[in-house]
Amino acid sequence: MPTYAFEDFTPGRVFEFGGRIVDREEGLRFAAAYDPQPLHLDEAAADASVLGGLSVSGWHTCAMVMRMMCDAYLLDSTSQGSPGIDNLRWLKPVRPGDTLHVRMTVQEARPSNSRPQIGLVRSLWAVFNQHDEQVLSMEGWGMFGRRAGAAA
Repeated sequence: MPTYAFEDFTPGRVFEFGGRIVDREEGLRFAAAYDPQPLHLDEAAADASVLGGLSVSGWHTCAMVMRMMCDAYLLDSTSQGSPGIDNLRWLKPVRPGDTLHVRMTVQEARPSNSRPQIGLVRSLWAVFNQHDEQVLSMEGWGMFGRRAGAAA
C-alpha cells in the first residue's frame, strides 16, 4: 500500500526534499537534445547573454524537479497523474554545480466531482539553490487516489 494518498495532502502541508547537484555534462546533453540555445551550450555565448554565464535549460530544471518529486513522494503514492501546470517561472539561472532543493506546499485539496475515487491537489513548488535563492516557482494540480472508504 502506498504511503501517500489524497488524504495526506491537506492544505498547508509542506514537503521539503531534494539536494540534487546540477551536473554540467547532463545539462549540456539535455540542452543539445531539447533546448539547443547557445546560452545553454557555449561558455562564450552564455557569458555574453543576459544570464552572464552557462546555465542549464529551464526545462532541464523542471525535469530535475520532477525526478525529485518522484523520489520524495510520487512513486510511493496513489498518484494518477496531473491535468497540468498553471504557473511556471524561472526566477534565476541554474548553474552547473548548484544544489537544488524543493519546498512543496499544498494549497488546496478537494475530491473530484466526476470521479469520487480521485482527489485533486493544487500545490506550489518553490525550488532553491544552495544559497537559498529561489530559482523556480511552479503551481499546478495533481490527482491522487483516495483511500478505501474515503470516497463515500
